[in-house]
Amino acid sequence: MTEMSLPAVATHVLHRHLRTVPPRAVSGEGVYLVDAQGRRYLDACGGAAVSCLGHGHPEVLAAMHRQIDQLAYAHTSFFTTEVAETLADQLVRTAPPGMSHVYFVSGGSEAMEAAMKLARQYFVETGEPERRHFIARKQSYHGNTLGVLAVGGNAWRRAPFAPLLVEATHVSPCYPYREQRGDETPEQYGLRLAQELDETITRLGPKSVIAFVAETVGGATAGVLVPVPGYFRAVREVCDRHGVLLILDEVMCGMGRTGSLHACTAEGVVPDIQAIAKGLGGGYQPIGAVLAQGRIVEAIGQGSGFFQHGHTYLGHPVACAAALAVQTIIERDCLVERVFSAGAQFGERLRRVLGAHPHVGDIRGRGFFWGVELVRDRESKAPFDPALKLHARVKKQAMSLGLMVYPMGGTVNGCDGDHILLAPPFVASDAELAHIVELLAEAIAASIP
Repeated sequence: MTEMSLPAVATHVLHRHLRTVPPRAVSGEGVYLVDAQGRRYLDACGGAAVSCLGHGHPEVLAAMHRQIDQLAYAHTSFFTTEVAETLADQLVRTAPPGMSHVYFVSGGSEAMEAAMKLARQYFVETGEPERRHFIARKQSYHGNTLGVLAVGGNAWRRAPFAPLLVEATHVSPCYPYREQRGDETPEQYGLRLAQELDETITRLGPKSVIAFVAETVGGATAGVLVPVPGYFRAVREVCDRHGVLLILDEVMCGMGRTGSLHACTAEGVVPDIQAIAKGLGGGYQPIGAVLAQGRIVEAIGQGSGFFQHGHTYLGHPVACAAALAVQTIIERDCLVERVFSAGAQFGERLRRVLGAHPHVGDIRGRGFFWGVELVRDRESKAPFDPALKLHARVKKQAMSLGLMVYPMGGTVNGCDGDHILLAPPFVASDAELAHIVELLAEAIAASIP
């Protein structure tokens, strides 16, 4: 054992951070998790915007038990299952118009990887195999497998693995706090970004581009980037004009998180392919999914008839049972409507408590999905020195207060900047939402050097 590399408490788990062992979670109930010492933590981020129904929901647990008793696993190369078929029916019924099929995987990275392969195969099947380029946005995050890491635009995550990544092209994010010019309206800014996409497609050659890939509402790496009005409608028009697919990543922002079941609904656009995960199963089992437009599935069906992709745990029955229960409860209890209305009040409370803080540069979000960007100087928007790791300080302080938040560094460009992401469970009460804001303000105050 070396002093520098191992924690004081021995562990055989390869944890994310090798010099410390995190607290051991032993139980969860509602919006709280409990560690082995009996400390309670208010889960204001749902882990990573996952726990939409909170922890220990009895109906979800019961659905999982019933499925385990009936059938725990069947490989999809041999069988389908009733629960997978029922969940797919539910998701297509509530999907954006034209979505006809669902492909079940085990998480967001797998969903985005499958989405990219489905898009590529679509063009191979329809006689355009020369299409090979994906365009995405700087400071985007689409997962950690090599394919989606290549498409993602976060410099810090990409750097160690750059030699292994396929080529991808990145355009500007929709980041009005830092990149909208003073002489632009939000709508003009959005049109400028769409023009940049148009010029990029033209430069690469329209017949060589497969898809534009974007998070409908930006997630972890840039701290909840909400698109300006008209941006995605302009993007949709550019894609249509060039015959390029639009793949929307709603792994983090979808399934009710932003106050509509699908975040793209609020933008007035329908993607060709859409990835969902986190809020799909609420963390009760690993599950993600790809939603595909009928014409894409039909093209493959009339061609090879086989989607050339697969994983061992596709359509896992227990995962599907958990997700079906989660989605049934969300719909029955009108929780998306709750997120829409209570989310607006949550945002107002954040702005009221933190809006005048000398080191809070921007508060942005929608529904139960909010980002607080921290700055050294409000007027210049200058970030703190990355060496301070301010985001990590806030996380540590928040944990000491019994609050879980999802902080990140490199907000601005992958290196500079800090933000705090909030994504509370849909079942959080007004009092619990207010307590989140109070504790967050205390944690930020205690963390600023």
